[in-house]
Amino acid sequence: MNHNIAANIARVHARISAAAGRAGRPPGDITLIAVSKTHPAAAVAAAFDAGLRDFGENRVQEAASKIGALRAQSVTPRWHLVGHLQRNKVAVALDLFDILHSVDSERLAEAISAQATRPVRILIEVNVSGEVSKFGVPPDEVSGFAERTRGLRNIDLIGLMTVAPQVDDPEEVRSVFRTLRQLRDAVGLRDLSMGMTDDFEVAVEEGSTLVRVGRAIFGSGHASADWRAT
Repeated sequence: MNHNIAANIARVHARISAAAGRAGRPPGDITLIAVSKTHPAAAVAAAFDAGLRDFGENRVQEAASKIGALRAQSVTPRWHLVGHLQRNKVAVALDLFDILHSVDSERLAEAISAQATRPVRILIEVNVSGEVSKFGVPPDEVSGFAERTRGLRNIDLIGLMTVAPQVDDPEEVRSVFRTLRQLRDAVGLRDLSMGMTDDFEVAVEEGSTLVRVGRAIFGSGHASADWRAT
């Protein structure tokens, strides 16, 4: 398993570098987040040993036991929550995660602010495609949401996040990534969390700084209905 994961990571890094080169970007501007949902702590440890330092999880409950087991082994990467966060799980999430990608309502941002005891890096999730099955604020509400969120205590708003529609040809979602970049530039933020296994190269070409890759690193794993990061 260790050898396969290390080889997979190398291939993903090479693809990121090639995509960055096509866009005239330094590859170092892009952070690879290995999304370890449904995969055991041992897989995370193997990827950590291979040099990765950023990992993502979709569900707070699954992450809690995994992160706890890894902490006991002194495996302490940066943890990103990339799945939907319910307000009643904010306190647990703040103990587990370094960066929250999926802040999709002002009530959630306010709950994070109220319960945080340190500055928390967050991204606003934007439903660029308008799909009813997806979380996220509408594009035309991003500017106001960002302005109000910046004023909250212990909130460090660093960027925007989106999940593109699932398509056979990643070129079909290029406009989704481009729109998020334009929104990011309009509100003056730094980061763009966009791109997964099937479309991260197009996302990098369009400006992604945080790509969320699961299957290309860990394999398909167990069946999961959560489409946020694969």
